[in-house]
Amino acid sequence: MLSHLSGHAISRPYGCCNPDRVPFMQIREYQESDLAALRAIHAAQGFDYPLPDLRNPLFVTKLILSKAHEENESHQAELQQEQIIGAALLRLTAEAYLLLDPTAGTPSERWQWLLQLHAATERDAWQRGLEDVHAWLPPPIARKFGKRIETLGWRRDDTWTPYCKRLACTARISGP
Repeated sequence: MLSHLSGHAISRPYGCCNPDRVPFMQIREYQESDLAALRAIHAAQGFDYPLPDLRNPLFVTKLILSKAHEENESHQAELQQEQIIGAALLRLTAEAYLLLDPTAGTPSERWQWLLQLHAATERDAWQRGLEDVHAWLPPPIARKFGKRIETLGWRRDDTWTPYCKRLACTARISGP
């Protein structure tokens, strides 16, 4: 999927001090040999969550940001030892949408129907390999409906502040 990025990259920093050793950044795909460096970076960040298992197939994007030094000898660049600076990791998850006719049946019947649909959906998501599902409740129903779905094992998580990035086609990536 992202193999077109391998070995490409490359952005030069502003105002480099030593023209003989010009650092550049490279973005490449993750390799198992990167794990120790990522563990050290994760620990240095000090966040209260474990480093995820990167062998999990739900991690569909695993990109490494590394810094190397380019040596200028007879106009030929030679790559020196790489230093891993960071990584971007994307794990698949799911966003739940519930469509239930508000005019069908009684409130009690609609709740029973929701329970059946909920159980079937949970089984289906688990069988597809998903580990979690997220729901964003509209403000008019959030308090009352939130309490109801908490009885089904959902939990409100305000520990971390969520952000969303809408993806769109951007500039074409060049390279071989």
